Amino acid sequence: MASFFQLLAGLLAITFSVALADRHPINDFCVADNKSPVRVDGMVCKDPKLVQDDDFFHSGLHIPGNTSNQLGSKVTLVNILHIPGLNTLGISIVRIDYAPYGVNSLHTHRASEILTVLKGTLEVGFVSSNPENRLFSKVLKKGDVFVFPTGTIHFQRNLGRRPAVALAALNSQNPGVTTIGNALFGSKPKFNSDMMARAFQTDTKVISNLQSKF
Repeated sequence: MASFFQLLAGLLAITFSVALADRHPINDFCVADNKSPVRVDGMVCKDPKLVQDDDFFHSGLHIPGNTSNQLGSKVTLVNILHIPGLNTLGISIVRIDYAPYGVNSLHTHRASEILTVLKGTLEVGFVSSNPENRLFSKVLKKGDVFVFPTGTIHFQRNLGRRPAVALAALNSQNPGVTTIGNALFGSKPKFNSDMMARAFQTDTKVISNLQSKF
C-alpha cells in the first residue's frame, strides 16, 4: 500500500506545481468556510485561528469503489467538499475502479486531468474540438500515464477480465463532470426531439427511445 500513497503524493505534487504557476497566493492557505452564507466562484476563507489539522485531511481513497452498476465503474472524488484546505489551490484527485470490461463513459471536466493506471489494462482517449474531431487514444498498463486536456470529451475502458484501478489528478479544486449521454438525453426539460434528430442524423423515434432510457 506504500506504493499507492507514494503515487498519490507524486500526482498531487505535480498538479500543485502546475496550479501555482498561474497564481500568486497572498496567504499560506484559505480553508473553505462551508458555513458562510457568502457565495463566490470558490469558497470564502475560514478564520485562520479556527483552522484545524483535519481541514487538510481525508481518508479512504484506498477503499475500492462499488462497480455494481450499468457502466461497471465507480469514481471516488476528493475535492474541496472533502478537504476544505483545497480551497484556492486548484487541485483535486479521484480514484476510479473498473469492473471487468467496465467503462468510465464519455464525459468532460472544467479541468485538465492526468491519469495513472494502478492495476489492469485500460483503453483511454479524448476527442479534439471541431472541425478535426480527432480521436487520441492509447492502451495503458500498470504505471502508464495519459493526459486529458480541459474540456475535451474523454473516456476509459477496462480491456481485461479482472478489475482495474486508476488514479487521476485534476487542476481544479472542484472540476465538475458532464456525462455526455446524461446531458444530451437526460436533460430536464428534454431537448426538442426534432432538433436532436437533425443533430444526430436520425429520426425522432430513435431520440425519444434514447431519452426514455435516461
